Amino acid sequence: MMNAGVFKKVCGILEIVEMPIPKPKKGWVRIKVHYCGVFKNEYPRVSGHEVLGEIEKLGDGVDPIKFKLGQMVGVGWNGGNHCGECRECLNDNHLFCKNSLVTGINIDGGYAEYMVIPSEALVFIPEGMKKEEIPPLLCAGVTVYGSLKNHKFKKGSLIGVLGIGGLGHLAIQFCQKMGYEVIAMSRGNSKEKISRQLGSSHYVDIEKDGWVEQMKKIGPVECILSTAPIARLVQPCLEALCVGGKLLLLCIIHEPFLADSLTLIMGNKTIASWYVGDSKDIQETIDFANKNKIRPIIQTYPLEDVNEVLNKINEAHFRSVIQILK
Repeated sequence: MMNAGVFKKVCGILEIVEMPIPKPKKGWVRIKVHYCGVFKNEYPRVSGHEVLGEIEKLGDGVDPIKFKLGQMVGVGWNGGNHCGECRECLNDNHLFCKNSLVTGINIDGGYAEYMVIPSEALVFIPEGMKKEEIPPLLCAGVTVYGSLKNHKFKKGSLIGVLGIGGLGHLAIQFCQKMGYEVIAMSRGNSKEKISRQLGSSHYVDIEKDGWVEQMKKIGPVECILSTAPIARLVQPCLEALCVGGKLLLLCIIHEPFLADSLTLIMGNKTIASWYVGDSKDIQETIDFANKNKIRPIIQTYPLEDVNEVLNKINEAHFRSVIQILK
């Protein structure tokens, strides 16, 4: 038997329960979980989708040379299981395959001592990385890195990062290490010092009047990465962009937002988005972060404290990680 954190009903509290240790089926592996990132996900099952652990058992058909027992591995939002035959798979968009699994949503996640997962969902962790710092890179990190890589901004471009929290503090680091000049954008000045330490060259207080004009004076803003789900900021962000600029949504805005078509058309501006990444994308993200010393700012907690952490998730500085292995 093992301990696991389970939502028994939608929008309920997370309960710590005993349940059988799962067995890996053909093509799957079992992981002994060390750490798991915290995310407010209330589906009725074992939660957690930023998982760091070691391979503990192989299912039939899994290559024992590639997937070694005791090897440190990570699992992100995407749980593999792609069909390989649909339009999305053939276009290398495995995330959108109808067979694709989501960790902690339609398969059990990492708030447990053990979990099972298709082997193609695993990424390998380089030696020397701090285990507790890896989980945020498996979802938040790949979202930022993938968005920048795939939208192909020129090196030296001026990029704004809106919201300096769990996503934003990683976005500053990835932007800076990928060769961009960064404007950190947040409310008040409490995040200015840490933003500059992380690599931003400029800081803009979006609570102050005239912040859009301040952005324009800094230089031509090619992109703003929106990591803050605030609908009223969409239009002023569009106005702050230069001609041909792009507002890139990396978080879910849970209400309709205003985007003036005149602002878009008269400046050839666009609103785009990016959706996490598969194991190949995550592996690239991990390797880039390791090479460039990109490190999330975290606080660790035991599994027993997870409800308290979830209740205060908006107060976290900057990411919370649950320690499973004691």
